[in-house]
Amino acid sequence: MVDPFDYFIDAIGAIRASAPVEPGVAAASDRNWSASATVYNLFVRYNAAFDHDRDGRIGTEPLAGGFRETGTLLKAIAMLPYIKRMGVNTLYLLPLTSIGKVNRKGELGSPYAIKNHYKLDETLGEPALDLPVETQLKALVEAAHHLGMRVVFEFVFRTASIDSDWIGEHPEWFYWLRTDRDPASYGPPAFDHNTLARIYEQVDKHDFHELPEPDEAYRSRFAPTPETATPGENGYTGTTPDGGECLIASAFADWPPDDRQPPWTDVTYLKLHDAPRFNYIAYNTIRMYDEALERPEFRAMALWQEITGIIPWCRDEFGIDGAMIDMGHALPPELKAAIVTEARRGKPEFAFWDENFDPSPKLKEEGFNAVLGSLPFVIHDVQYIKGLLNFLNRNGVAIPFFATGENHNTPRVCHHLTGKEAGRRRALFLFTLGAVLPAMPFIHSGMEICEWRPVNLGLNFTDDDRQHFPAETLPLFAPAACDWSESNGFAPLCDDIRRVLDIRSLYLDLVRRGEIGSIMQPYISDPALLTVMRKSGEKTLVFAGNSNFDDAVSGTMEFDEEAMELEELITGRKLTVSDHKVTLDFAPGECILFELPGAAEE
Repeated sequence: MVDPFDYFIDAIGAIRASAPVEPGVAAASDRNWSASATVYNLFVRYNAAFDHDRDGRIGTEPLAGGFRETGTLLKAIAMLPYIKRMGVNTLYLLPLTSIGKVNRKGELGSPYAIKNHYKLDETLGEPALDLPVETQLKALVEAAHHLGMRVVFEFVFRTASIDSDWIGEHPEWFYWLRTDRDPASYGPPAFDHNTLARIYEQVDKHDFHELPEPDEAYRSRFAPTPETATPGENGYTGTTPDGGECLIASAFADWPPDDRQPPWTDVTYLKLHDAPRFNYIAYNTIRMYDEALERPEFRAMALWQEITGIIPWCRDEFGIDGAMIDMGHALPPELKAAIVTEARRGKPEFAFWDENFDPSPKLKEEGFNAVLGSLPFVIHDVQYIKGLLNFLNRNGVAIPFFATGENHNTPRVCHHLTGKEAGRRRALFLFTLGAVLPAMPFIHSGMEICEWRPVNLGLNFTDDDRQHFPAETLPLFAPAACDWSESNGFAPLCDDIRRVLDIRSLYLDLVRRGEIGSIMQPYISDPALLTVMRKSGEKTLVFAGNSNFDDAVSGTMEFDEEAMELEELITGRKLTVSDHKVTLDFAPGECILFELPGAAEE
């Protein structure tokens, strides 16, 4: 048992005892600090939640003493020394802004249903403190800075809540549905097989001329901008020029065009272009913009200017060091460029991360410092991982990607592995692999204790998953907490993570290299085994690991050097090369790191 007061006082003492770092820890000379970042991704409402009264549930109302069980900024401050001890130097927070109340998914609503960009979610504050929630957030950022940790906020600019405060003042910034067309039957547009094939072919070729549109029946469901917009318990209703009634159109997955994720009932897409022909929500109006739409005269410039002012305000108000752009891949390039330019005005070291999957030179030219990347989407099969590494080796890595096997939209690394040591092995295998790539080591909060329950069923989930985890019960929408008390029967990975990060720091210049040909995969005799070699000058670092998390596997590697002794860096044990080869015996999920002598080549 832990007394919360004593725990928090100890945490504050640990923060105060650290060597102080000046506010704004990102030095102006370090404009590429993301390349050296180790990230801890925190969803405050969930990851800092705890069942204080031990009644088996996370309550949504404050307890008698004025403290909440759902995660708060105060509890996030208390977590900082723990996060820092793992070797983390960057805190990445999912959206903290106020949440819409209409058509909420789950009891708490989605943090992506942004009601007002300039207000915070009040439930993130502890009522007992009698301090504005804004003050509590400033305290969190200040405490992180004091520990030498940078802070990145995630921003949502492609969508808003269906009761957004912007609707009353600017109904033209939103898509509206006619209410005489049975709103209950509204959903993504359907395309036949041939049309889908044509869509994919054109998009693959970057041919956005006359992209196939939804049929007339779908397009006619959308109303022109209403003359008035009136708020009500069920959201805004509008009156069209012809006297008809309309309401805000909710959102759905934007790509691929036949995606059938559950609808996003509490959010809507912002109408970034104003062109009567394209007054509908579909893939060609909200992401893969038709070239007839993506023209300067159709840009909703008042909305664009409003959006570009949000990050500078937040940067100055809370002292943050960077921004992650949600659905950055769905924003017009010119808008993204304006967002980056304005946020860096007077602060060139301000970092930008993008929800994009290809760490290409194009994104670097756009001013981004890191991207999500594809690693979380290939981890289920070692052959897919090898394919991704081959792709990165052929094309190069212009900017770092997130070195992680999971985020809040994907299955957890330990998904379907609850109660098995295999989950722990898999988590450490993937973290160690990511640590030797030109990427940002990334800990999705809970990964280090092998949490297996998904946060959201976004990508790579099965129909069985969707039946087993109803959307309204998921942590992204409902009260929940990680299993901090039991760690799912695993020994936490915190010490292992720190050990791997300490090794990475010794080879940082080497692993940060991302040029073409810098991520080699030396031959090893068993296909279940994965190898990665990083080489720069006299240093060569090798990763080798067993992707079979249930069974032991042996494999042989060959070298030009006839005989040599190698030190395995994680455990310190010796590896003996004789007759140009070494046979490695791997326990399930085991991985190793070793350095080759400067004169030796594989």
